[in-house]
Amino acid sequence: MKKKVLVVTSTFPRWENDADPPFVYELSRRLTDLFDVTVHTPHYTAARTREIMGGVKVHRFRYSFETIEKLAGSTGILPTLRQNKSYFALIPFFLSAQLFSLLKLIGKSRPDVIHAHWLFPQGFFAVIARAFFNVPVVITGHGADIFSLKGWLFLKIKQFTAARADFITVVSRSLRDHLEKMVPGCPHVAVIPMGVDSGTFRPHRENIEAIRKQYNVRDIFLLYVGRLTEKKGVRYLIDAFPKVIKAYPKVKLLVVGDGEIKESLEHQVLRLGLEDYIIFTGSIPNKKLPDYYAAADIFIGPSIETDDGDNEGFGLTFVEASMSGCLVIGTNAGGIGDVIQDGVTGFLVPQKDSGALAEKIIYAIEHRDEREKLARRARQWCRERFDWSIIAGRYGALLTRLIK
Repeated sequence: MKKKVLVVTSTFPRWENDADPPFVYELSRRLTDLFDVTVHTPHYTAARTREIMGGVKVHRFRYSFETIEKLAGSTGILPTLRQNKSYFALIPFFLSAQLFSLLKLIGKSRPDVIHAHWLFPQGFFAVIARAFFNVPVVITGHGADIFSLKGWLFLKIKQFTAARADFITVVSRSLRDHLEKMVPGCPHVAVIPMGVDSGTFRPHRENIEAIRKQYNVRDIFLLYVGRLTEKKGVRYLIDAFPKVIKAYPKVKLLVVGDGEIKESLEHQVLRLGLEDYIIFTGSIPNKKLPDYYAAADIFIGPSIETDDGDNEGFGLTFVEASMSGCLVIGTNAGGIGDVIQDGVTGFLVPQKDSGALAEKIIYAIEHRDEREKLARRARQWCRERFDWSIIAGRYGALLTRLIK
């Protein structure tokens, strides 16, 4: 009989063909060969409270009236709160429902190990449950849970949580360093990123020409994929574009994603007269994204560290783009350096520097041979380190060790 793993997360697909980040689901379904996997996650309007996705049992807890259960999902909890302050009223109900439904589920299913994604609130509640049920807990930190959530109370909660987990993984070296400073002597910390399927994200997919034709791309195709939030730094990419199109007027940028600053970014494009060069596609279902990456020449992720300390935890989109054959250009923010080695697997520029970003984009366009050489090297480098077969194997070994 398979051992039972309970995954606790606030980010999980709400339904089939969702556009929400699927990395927790992708890891969970790959663990079903070894374990009986159940996921505990918040409910979202129109989603099912119980279902099986990819062999994973999904339990979505209710915390309010269904029509307003939109705190987790779409843009993420913190961006949702920034965009709509009224959702702060749901926080007490959300947290209490999450804790009590988690305790109830553990009592009923009796898992052999708990894997909590994010230090707070999921990791915090997992170590509370550990005290009641004596079940080992591994916590994975992804970014905002470690970089942001400032103040003495959150610091004490994170220190309390980290000290009581059986093991902690983080998705980048930057997060590990930040966590070890925040929690001196924090035991059992390892860097294990989320993964990417190199068989799905690959060059030369079938729909490349259809996508380029759909968006009237006649020359260089630039791509951004991600949430439209402050820390992604998209406004600096837009500010860089007048200089880019002056040198290459046929270039086109697709901005794929949604978020609380989308309207502001669209106004910025109109103000700069760039509407013929920058296209906002909105959210794209995850199963269609590999075609967009494969159709692009250069992927750009201009992430920044925000005033409240939020930063890029890892930068999974850079791995997806590299595996798809794109040259990647990023900033020296957060964990992006775990993917991009400047001048070896892509290019890094200073964050918040639109001039440097424009110059690097122009350089990449002008030096096609170097661009393609770096892209080939990056694909191989990422396949050897970030393919799901490797990452899932590392998590499978860790969970097995904790159970034993």
